[in-house]
Amino acid sequence: MVQIERNPTREVKIGSITIGGTHPIAVQSMTATKTTDIDSTVGLVTLMHEAGADVVRIAVDSKKDAEALAEIRQQTTANLSVDLQENYRLVALVAPHVDKVRYNPGHLYHHERDKQWQEKVQLIAETAREHDCAIRVGVNCGSVDPIQKAKYDPTDSITPMLESALDHCHFLESIQFERFCVSLKDSDPAKVVEVNQRFADQRNDIPLHLGVTEAGMPPDGIIKTRIAFEQLVGRGIGDTVRVSLTVPNAEKGLEIQAGREILNDIHNGRVRSVVDLNQSGINIISCPSCSRVENEAFVELAQKVKKMTAYAAQHAITIAVMGCRVNGPGETDDADLGLWCGPKYVNLKKGTLALGAFGYDEILGRLKTELDQLIIEKKC
Repeated sequence: MVQIERNPTREVKIGSITIGGTHPIAVQSMTATKTTDIDSTVGLVTLMHEAGADVVRIAVDSKKDAEALAEIRQQTTANLSVDLQENYRLVALVAPHVDKVRYNPGHLYHHERDKQWQEKVQLIAETAREHDCAIRVGVNCGSVDPIQKAKYDPTDSITPMLESALDHCHFLESIQFERFCVSLKDSDPAKVVEVNQRFADQRNDIPLHLGVTEAGMPPDGIIKTRIAFEQLVGRGIGDTVRVSLTVPNAEKGLEIQAGREILNDIHNGRVRSVVDLNQSGINIISCPSCSRVENEAFVELAQKVKKMTAYAAQHAITIAVMGCRVNGPGETDDADLGLWCGPKYVNLKKGTLALGAFGYDEILGRLKTELDQLIIEKKC
């Protein structure tokens, strides 16, 4: 066993487990079913729980989702976390039924824009306190606090994330709420390592949840995640992790298995950070299959994109395949070509330029046309 000196983070209780301090690094995942489909969601929670998930996250985006969550809670003993998505006020309806609440600082600007984010966070924190819940401050590269983003050079995607996380930590502590952890996620493993290292350098007392967002399909998604985890966990950074993979619902247990294997390998000295991620070649990123996905055909489409683009493997081009309106528009902006999938149509982008919406049966052909053109442009 390799002796790793963990950062001395504070302990944070999440249901039946505690993260931080000397407690084992927790592994978690997220459901991919519609929350209102109670039977399917309970089935997926059970699958993940039995696979060894310490925490299972469920997305809630409406009052109907919140009502379903109450029933789901009655049918499982798993530690549940809820993703508030864009409507922070739903916290009052979901907090009685979960062990942790996750909010995204960037999403706090979508509702009640006349209110300051501090007022919204105070409501979340006071509600969490009342119902014995922990909080995760989930900072994501594709939905950064717009005020922080405006302060820095557009090429600097890391500092706005870092400053946003630090601001929220300071505010939560100012209202005497310390039962929280932080996550700072990007689809680029190198950026995940840098932003979490910089955060830990300033606040090594706050537990960190690690993950590479939109890691993609296995095995590439596991490799990207492994590289980030090895660099961070090996330095004592990280108290809970998630491996985010684009896989069918029946295979979601793979996220737990992969997370456990990576952590076990790190602690046994079996690290693979020398693996060439082929950053000079084509890079396909795709978000994990989750309950925000608006058409389950998204998972199959991501697999088809990977197969179709194999002929362009030697070209330094990034293609992003996103499954929903929450992450799709913003998180495809940095890709050369981006697809974000709606219920009936796939929105195609070239950088930040929208090229139109196409049916699931026609998008591959149009994507290939744009890819071929892009290859020609990059050669010029």
